[in-house]
Amino acid sequence: MGVDDSGAGLLVTNVRVFDGIGAESVPGHVRVQRDRIAEVVLGRPLPPGLPGGTTVLDGGGRTLLPGLTDAHVHLFAIGGTMAELQLAPTGTLHYQALAAARDMLMRGFTTVRDMAGDTEPLRRVLDRGLFPGPRIYPSQAAISQTAGHGDFGTVHDAPTALGGPPARTEQIGFTRVADGPERVLAAVREQLKKGATQIKLMAGGGVISEFDPLDVLQFTTAELEAAVAAASDWGTYVTVHVYTSEGVRRAVRAGVRCIEHGHLVDEGTIRYLAEQGVWLSTQPFEVDDHHYASPDSDRKNREVCEGVARTIAWAVKHRVRLAFGTDLVLDPGKAHRQNEMLVRLGSYLSPVEALRTATSGNAELFRLSGRRDPYRAAPLGVIAPGAWADLLVVDGDPTTDLSVLADPERNLRLIVKDGVVHKNELG
Repeated sequence: MGVDDSGAGLLVTNVRVFDGIGAESVPGHVRVQRDRIAEVVLGRPLPPGLPGGTTVLDGGGRTLLPGLTDAHVHLFAIGGTMAELQLAPTGTLHYQALAAARDMLMRGFTTVRDMAGDTEPLRRVLDRGLFPGPRIYPSQAAISQTAGHGDFGTVHDAPTALGGPPARTEQIGFTRVADGPERVLAAVREQLKKGATQIKLMAGGGVISEFDPLDVLQFTTAELEAAVAAASDWGTYVTVHVYTSEGVRRAVRAGVRCIEHGHLVDEGTIRYLAEQGVWLSTQPFEVDDHHYASPDSDRKNREVCEGVARTIAWAVKHRVRLAFGTDLVLDPGKAHRQNEMLVRLGSYLSPVEALRTATSGNAELFRLSGRRDPYRAAPLGVIAPGAWADLLVVDGDPTTDLSVLADPERNLRLIVKDGVVHKNELG
């Protein structure tokens, strides 16, 4: 695809370029035209002659890299508390999500995959440039069985399948409870109708949910297969929340393409993911990333965190398709840990491997959305001619010292998304 050279352009010169794929940063220059990268010149002087109106920015020897990506965010649930999610006016949740989106962009995250919430309208507003924020791959409501990880009804209410009222989380489009293949089909099609780019199901117990121990299996094989069939008919895929080996294996056998979390699996199951070509979207949690008032949730959180190191080590050993996500939720004061968690990933991978995972690697996962991918017109997560013009310039070199990304307010000197400059402190 050619790049339109008409209109305003941007040239970032005198930088070391990490392209999202290679093994190191290389001296070079990057030119942007409109919303695409027009030219990348590495290891040699910039050719003379620039299109008229080009703005030239001197990177001062800093490092230029693709915009960061996060494969597991909750825009509606990071900007507020559990009480707000269940009790606040709907408008409060939307405005807080808008603010959370701005904050993610200013931390350097230019593309995210949202894993529960009515974020398709937010995606459209951000893509029109009306407010600052990242590109969004929305899942819309996360689908749960009764007594599953996404069932936030009370024990005093009858299940919706038996005539009970929908919980507040269903009313606002954060979750959808569905039992049986027919209802699962309807729930999946509902999310696709609302603009979901992929489908998320809860296939095992969760930490924050009150009724389901971590070890329980959720959704029968027939229900999972119904979801996979409905998503496949729309050219996209199903990903599932699940921690345990048995839950992972059931989901993969049903045709699920991505596992969220997986912190309690055994090594054989990690090997199985590699053999089946299934993605593992996991998170380098620490215990204090989340706070839970319930002693049971606190205990479950500690159990999950104990599995982080071995899960990632096995994934690397068996060459699983690994994606990076954060899953920070219901505690606005912890939102800044998004960057810290990326730096934390560098304690399990090399800095370059961590950067690849959070740029071109995640982008490869996002492409599973096929024709439901709203950004399929150009490559994501790379610095290459024709790619979307999402880029950062940072003090230091994160390919050798990932910690420079832990303080984006200080160290991110340039943030460009879709060719638009959102921060420029290169002066």
